[in-house]
Amino acid sequence: MNGLPLSFTRPSVLVALLVIPAGVLLYRMLTRRRPRQALIFPDLEIAVAAAARGGGFRRHLAAAIFLAGLAALIAAVARPEMPLLVPSDRATVVLAIDSSGSMRSQDVLPNRLTAAKEAAKTFLRTVPPGMRIGLVAFAGYATLLVPPGTDNRDRLVEAIDGLYYIRRTAIGDGLMEAVAALPGRVRPGPNGTLPPAPPGPKPPGVVILLSDGRSNTGMDSHLAATIARQQEVIVYTVGVGQPMGLNTGWTIGGPLDEEELQWIAREAGGRYFRAASAEGLREVYRRLARTVGWEWKPQEVTSLVGALGGLMIIIAVLTSGLLTHPLRV
Repeated sequence: MNGLPLSFTRPSVLVALLVIPAGVLLYRMLTRRRPRQALIFPDLEIAVAAAARGGGFRRHLAAAIFLAGLAALIAAVARPEMPLLVPSDRATVVLAIDSSGSMRSQDVLPNRLTAAKEAAKTFLRTVPPGMRIGLVAFAGYATLLVPPGTDNRDRLVEAIDGLYYIRRTAIGDGLMEAVAALPGRVRPGPNGTLPPAPPGPKPPGVVILLSDGRSNTGMDSHLAATIARQQEVIVYTVGVGQPMGLNTGWTIGGPLDEEELQWIAREAGGRYFRAASAEGLREVYRRLARTVGWEWKPQEVTSLVGALGGLMIIIAVLTSGLLTHPLRV
């Protein structure tokens, strides 16, 4: 966050805070004023005890709390705002999951596709309930399994559980199918050119694409990423699998092409993540859920600051009775 964390809708009210230093001066004058006549205590021990309990820092504690509470009440009248993390109600997200045969590999237990399914469901549990989410599966071809919507969580879970293996890997097709499913976006023609887009600003759109291999069929993934950027879609990519050469379990297919996934994310304004374990993959999707599902927005905190000020004044009154004047006749 840049700038001050706290702002005010009515900053002119803050001029009233000048009463705080004025109150401090008045308090110092009153506490330093000498009494006009001496006070006679018949019991010297009681007088010493009263001086000990009411002197020093504790003697001024109640006044300090009272002035701080008064400052908070004045700030509340100025209607303070501060950035708070709130659910994002604007972005639409499409999950694109690789279901090619290499996702059978068991270097990520129990296998890559099962780990990806659980990570996707972790994402659904972490994002706010009102977020619009869709699902695309891709291997040798891409299919939109669930269009983005706000009331489709059960359909999404069912579709995720139903993912199965298909030969080959078409990352570009998977990305393009996910982009075309987002509101306000269009599908490119056979030569890669875009038809006219719907009028008006495009709502925020995000694609989270997971793959374990390299593209070996279908649309060029670099072209798909460029089209995603042209349509103002942010793409996050996730690579799953252990590095080649490590004896970490049965694997099938070629090595993970991290450079391709990194280029896609960089071109489309996102970020690349690598997961080498099932728990690591779930954590990646938790982080992505927090990134795309929540946002910092200025929120008015008048009631909170006002309640704090009132509480401090009550504490000041109680502190004055207990510490400053603890004796009773």
